[in-house]
Amino acid sequence: MPQQWKLVCKVKDIPVGGACLVPRGLAWQELPGVAVFRTADERIFALLDSCPHKGSPLSQGTVLAEHVQCPRHAWNISLETGCAVAPEQGCTRRYAVKVEEGKVYLDLLELNAPASRAEAALAGTYGVAPLAALHP
Repeated sequence: MPQQWKLVCKVKDIPVGGACLVPRGLAWQELPGVAVFRTADERIFALLDSCPHKGSPLSQGTVLAEHVQCPRHAWNISLETGCAVAPEQGCTRRYAVKVEEGKVYLDLLELNAPASRAEAALAGTYGVAPLAALHP
């Protein structure tokens, strides 16, 4: 399936060593957003704004090289993979990012797809999920 890119912010809107938050879903769903991170060497990554440990908002964490440190329990999450650094275990969803001319884009299909089985079940209940997202 071809990617459809959605402009979400400008690189300059993301603090170096920090993140900006991109909302997902419908207002009533209260889904975690996507945290778009900018490293000190100007690389851009996007992860679901939910630590795999206890769901803390990664967008409020500190970027350390190629990891973000969870603000609540200090877990280090790889920006490249979305997975916790050993000895911790677990992963959060990673999103494809495209940067062109100082603008940051996320794949629209990924952005709209449920990020977990629970989200897929909720979306399916209300008839708002893309059918392909419910049957991977």
